[in-house]
Amino acid sequence: MSRRVLAAALLPLSLVLAGCAGTEVLDAAGSSSAASSTSGGATEGSTAATTPAEPAGTALTVEVAGGQLAGDTGRVPVPLGDPVTVTITSDTADEVHLHGYDVTADLPAGTPVELSFEATIPGVFELELHDARTVLLTLQVS
Repeated sequence: MSRRVLAAALLPLSLVLAGCAGTEVLDAAGSSSAASSTSGGATEGSTAATTPAEPAGTALTVEVAGGQLAGDTGRVPVPLGDPVTVTITSDTADEVHLHGYDVTADLPAGTPVELSFEATIPGVFELELHDARTVLLTLQVS
Protein backbone atom coordinates (compact mmCIF):
# COMPACT_ATOMS: atom_id res chain seq x y z
CA MET A 1 0.00 0.00 0.00
CA SER A 2 1.43 3.39 -0.95
CA ARG A 3 1.99 6.12 1.60
CA ARG A 4 -0.68 8.32 0.02
CA VAL A 5 -3.31 5.56 0.15
CA LEU A 6 -2.38 4.78 3.77
CA ALA A 7 -2.48 8.48 4.70
CA ALA A 8 -5.87 8.89 3.04
CA ALA A 9 -7.22 5.85 4.89
CA LEU A 10 -5.97 7.05 8.28
CA LEU A 11 -6.89 10.72 7.81
CA PRO A 12 -10.48 10.51 9.18
CA LEU A 13 -9.31 8.69 12.32
CA SER A 14 -6.43 11.13 12.78
CA LEU A 15 -8.76 14.11 12.50
CA VAL A 16 -11.10 12.68 15.13
CA LEU A 17 -8.25 12.00 17.53
CA ALA A 18 -6.71 15.41 16.94
CA GLY A 19 -10.09 17.07 17.47
CA CYS A 20 -10.46 15.35 20.84
CA ALA A 21 -7.02 16.39 21.99
CA GLY A 22 -7.46 19.94 20.74
CA THR A 23 -3.72 20.43 20.29
CA GLU A 24 -2.96 19.34 16.73
CA VAL A 25 -4.39 19.96 13.31
CA LEU A 26 -3.60 17.51 10.50
CA ASP A 27 -3.29 18.56 6.89
CA ALA A 28 -4.43 16.43 3.95
CA ALA A 29 -1.10 14.54 3.92
CA GLY A 30 -1.43 13.62 7.59
CA SER A 31 1.27 16.03 8.77
CA SER A 32 0.61 17.80 12.03
CA SER A 33 1.00 21.46 12.83
CA ALA A 34 0.31 23.37 16.03
CA ALA A 35 -3.19 24.81 16.26
CA SER A 36 -3.56 28.43 17.23
CA SER A 37 -5.91 28.96 20.14
CA THR A 38 -8.34 31.70 20.91
CA SER A 39 -9.78 32.51 24.30
CA GLY A 40 -12.08 29.79 25.55
CA GLY A 41 -9.86 27.01 24.19
CA ALA A 42 -11.41 26.86 20.71
CA THR A 43 -9.22 26.71 17.61
CA GLU A 44 -9.37 29.47 15.03
CA GLY A 45 -12.37 29.13 12.79
CA SER A 46 -14.16 26.91 15.28
CA THR A 47 -17.91 27.43 15.56
CA ALA A 48 -18.43 25.33 18.69
CA ALA A 49 -19.81 27.36 21.58
CA THR A 50 -18.18 26.95 24.96
CA THR A 51 -20.27 26.89 28.10
CA PRO A 52 -18.93 27.60 31.57
CA ALA A 53 -18.52 24.57 33.78
CA GLU A 54 -21.11 24.17 36.50
CA PRO A 55 -19.70 24.61 39.98
CA ALA A 56 -19.14 21.38 41.81
CA GLY A 57 -21.42 20.63 44.72
CA THR A 58 -24.82 21.87 45.76
CA ALA A 59 -25.80 25.54 45.42
CA LEU A 60 -28.99 26.66 47.18
CA THR A 61 -30.68 30.06 47.32
CA VAL A 62 -33.24 31.32 49.84
CA GLU A 63 -34.92 34.74 49.90
CA VAL A 64 -36.97 36.15 52.76
CA ALA A 65 -39.25 39.12 52.10
CA GLY A 66 -42.10 40.24 54.34
CA GLY A 67 -41.80 37.01 56.32
CA GLN A 68 -42.37 34.90 53.17
CA LEU A 69 -39.81 32.39 51.90
CA ALA A 70 -38.83 31.82 48.29
CA GLY A 71 -36.23 29.65 46.58
CA ASP A 72 -34.87 26.36 47.88
CA THR A 73 -37.10 25.76 50.88
CA GLY A 74 -38.60 22.69 52.49
CA ARG A 75 -36.56 19.47 52.73
CA VAL A 76 -33.57 19.60 50.38
CA PRO A 77 -31.58 16.40 49.68
CA VAL A 78 -27.79 16.81 49.61
CA PRO A 79 -25.31 14.01 48.81
CA LEU A 80 -22.99 13.08 51.68
CA GLY A 81 -19.56 14.64 51.12
CA ASP A 82 -20.85 17.32 48.74
CA PRO A 83 -19.61 20.89 49.10
CA VAL A 84 -22.67 23.06 49.79
CA THR A 85 -23.16 26.79 49.38
CA VAL A 86 -26.39 28.40 50.60
CA THR A 87 -27.00 32.02 49.59
CA ILE A 88 -29.51 33.76 51.84
CA THR A 89 -31.04 37.22 51.33
CA SER A 90 -33.50 38.80 53.77
CA ASP A 91 -35.27 42.13 53.94
CA THR A 92 -34.60 42.25 57.71
CA ALA A 93 -31.34 41.77 59.60
CA ASP A 94 -30.95 38.49 61.51
CA GLU A 95 -28.50 35.70 62.25
CA VAL A 96 -28.62 32.52 60.19
CA HIS A 97 -27.64 29.18 61.76
CA LEU A 98 -27.26 25.67 60.36
CA HIS A 99 -27.89 23.24 63.21
CA GLY A 100 -25.68 20.16 63.50
CA TYR A 101 -22.86 21.83 61.59
CA ASP A 102 -22.84 24.90 63.85
CA VAL A 103 -22.33 27.23 60.90
CA THR A 104 -23.58 30.76 61.62
CA ALA A 105 -23.45 34.12 59.91
CA ASP A 106 -24.80 37.61 60.46
CA LEU A 107 -27.39 38.45 57.84
CA PRO A 108 -27.65 42.19 57.12
CA ALA A 109 -30.90 43.40 55.57
CA GLY A 110 -30.84 43.32 51.77
CA THR A 111 -27.33 41.87 51.49
CA PRO A 112 -26.84 38.27 50.31
CA VAL A 113 -24.77 36.07 52.62
CA GLU A 114 -23.19 32.75 51.66
CA LEU A 115 -22.82 29.80 54.02
CA SER A 116 -20.35 27.26 52.65
CA PHE A 117 -19.53 23.88 54.18
CA GLU A 118 -18.89 20.22 53.32
CA ALA A 119 -21.87 17.92 53.94
CA THR A 120 -19.85 15.40 55.94
CA ILE A 121 -22.42 14.63 58.67
CA PRO A 122 -25.37 12.46 57.58
CA GLY A 123 -28.79 13.39 58.93
CA VAL A 124 -31.47 16.07 58.77
CA PHE A 125 -30.51 19.63 59.74
CA GLU A 126 -32.48 22.89 59.97
CA LEU A 127 -31.19 26.16 58.58
CA GLU A 128 -32.93 28.94 60.49
CA LEU A 129 -33.11 32.64 61.13
CA HIS A 130 -32.41 32.90 64.87
CA ASP A 131 -34.18 36.11 65.84
CA ALA A 132 -37.23 35.45 63.67
CA ARG A 133 -37.22 31.74 64.66
CA THR A 134 -37.96 30.89 61.03
CA VAL A 135 -36.79 27.62 59.47
CA LEU A 136 -35.54 28.45 55.98
CA LEU A 137 -34.95 24.88 54.84
CA THR A 138 -34.09 21.42 56.10
CA LEU A 139 -31.03 19.68 54.68
CA GLN A 140 -31.26 15.93 54.31
CA VAL A 141 -27.65 14.76 54.00
CA SER A 142 -27.28 11.16 52.86
